[in-house]
Amino acid sequence: MHPAKRVLCNPLDLAYRYQDIRATGSADGMNGGEPRRSVHREAADPSIVRYRGRFYMFASMSAGFWHSEDLLRWEYRATSKLPALDYAPDVREVDGALYISASRKADDCPFFRSVDPLADDFVEVTPGTFPFWDPSLFQDDDGGVYLYWGCDNNTPLYGVRLSGTFEQIGEPVPLIRADVTTHGWEQVGEDYVATPTSPDQEEVLSRLQGKPYIEGAWMTKRDGTYYLQYAAPATQLNTYADGYYTASSPLGPFEYSLDSPFSSKPGGFITGAGHGSTFQDRHGNWWHASTMRISVNDDFERRIGIFPAGFDEDGVLFCNQNFADYPFTVPDGPFDPWTPPAWMLLSYKAHTTASSSAPGRTPASAVDEDIRTWWAAGGREPGESLTVDLGVSKTVHAVQVNLADHELADLAPQAPEGADWNSSFWRGIFPTHEPAEAVVEISQDGRQWTVVRDSRGTNTDAPHAFIVLDAPLRARFVRVTGGRMPFDGAFAVSGLRVFGTGDGAAPRSVRAQGRRVDGRTARVEWDSVTGATGYSIRYGRHPEKLYHSWQVHERTSLDLRSLNADAEYWVAVDAFGEGGITPGETVPVK
Repeated sequence: MHPAKRVLCNPLDLAYRYQDIRATGSADGMNGGEPRRSVHREAADPSIVRYRGRFYMFASMSAGFWHSEDLLRWEYRATSKLPALDYAPDVREVDGALYISASRKADDCPFFRSVDPLADDFVEVTPGTFPFWDPSLFQDDDGGVYLYWGCDNNTPLYGVRLSGTFEQIGEPVPLIRADVTTHGWEQVGEDYVATPTSPDQEEVLSRLQGKPYIEGAWMTKRDGTYYLQYAAPATQLNTYADGYYTASSPLGPFEYSLDSPFSSKPGGFITGAGHGSTFQDRHGNWWHASTMRISVNDDFERRIGIFPAGFDEDGVLFCNQNFADYPFTVPDGPFDPWTPPAWMLLSYKAHTTASSSAPGRTPASAVDEDIRTWWAAGGREPGESLTVDLGVSKTVHAVQVNLADHELADLAPQAPEGADWNSSFWRGIFPTHEPAEAVVEISQDGRQWTVVRDSRGTNTDAPHAFIVLDAPLRARFVRVTGGRMPFDGAFAVSGLRVFGTGDGAAPRSVRAQGRRVDGRTARVEWDSVTGATGYSIRYGRHPEKLYHSWQVHERTSLDLRSLNADAEYWVAVDAFGEGGITPGETVPVK
């Protein structure tokens, strides 16, 4: 593959499966018990391993798995041999085979084995001997097998050694608990603020009662150190992230890392970076996959992201999520995980027009860098279109078309199979659906158009299509036209994002000021600069290790509420625009 084509852009463009959620009681947060139904795509909690030269990814509510040779192109495979409705499926290699398990809080959890997943050879090796939620299997160098699990805002994460028949050897060991008094990033709330700003947030915060979920365990061993990774505070929030503890033995005792969270993405086009997996490619490069949030149609409306990761010379686990929803290169060889994005965004708040619009779903919502807002066509017939005017001709390298699921509950048939989760909640997964069709064109003058992608009739489902042009082109206009949509729904776009290089220079640098407000919070302020689309606030525990980041637009201050009370921090604010990124000066948080 040509190096220019080895580029990804989060969220991953997967054939996410459609869910059928039917709630009939107040347990789902509805007033008066009025019935509600949602039909939307979902995949989350990605567990990825490299096995016999191929990556395998298992994710919640997918009724199957994805596989890839290069992390760039993923192919979906359905299977009926694994329990489709068990959350957070885990896959790990044990004794040369893949073992898969998933979550059941009330019933014993089975384990399955495969040596050739593409042949659908999954076999149940045990019906299970105890229940667990959010499992993570791990085989140590001496052959010992351990299981880590937990998903609750009252109980800790547990670990136990397993026998060859997957029975517990000894009693489970409580390993870690939440500590919101010192771990700022574990605080519950949008932007870590417990005051709700919408009815759906009010319901979530009321249910959590200020206590974060500690969940999504994953174990990595490196240089004799065990890294127990976990997610907090809640998957519905932009602050969903992964932190870690370390130990010298697989069952601890574990010590909290002040560099937590190592995976966090609270700002940008799509937020959230919790409950995932850490793995290596054939070149030894480290990667981290995690859950990204939409949570508009339903709390669990989620996507998957992959990010460069690694360990520094001091053994600190990190993940590069600076511009983590911009295009980045996946080289076929060793690489620097801190390589900046391949291209910059050219379409932020560009002038946008549409063939028609549904009430409240204006074209501007497709270019506001928020996946939780979207434009939707006023009708459901193929041929509806959305056009972005960049203002002047620019050098375009790539286009990302992010589709939204707009009001499908009244259109989709009922899923043929599913399960009652409690007295007021039923969910199923649609085994198939019509792929979303779209035509993407670019133009210099708005009259002559060049087609860069046409998925009509190809049976290719691409809800987050990322199109890298064969060669960069000068263009002012980008138009996307919908064909047939899943369940014959309206054509809806949450992000028509154009990437390339602007003709102007990068904005000048800014100097930030940071001061500690309390143990978990710092106030960061800076001056605006001409030509900046936005700012990336980078921070960390060492002036040369600003491993955390938070991207904002049209702001000159940020309250960082994600700090660890026992740590000192340094911060820098980078200005970015169409011409590039200008790093800011690193200063201490006083």
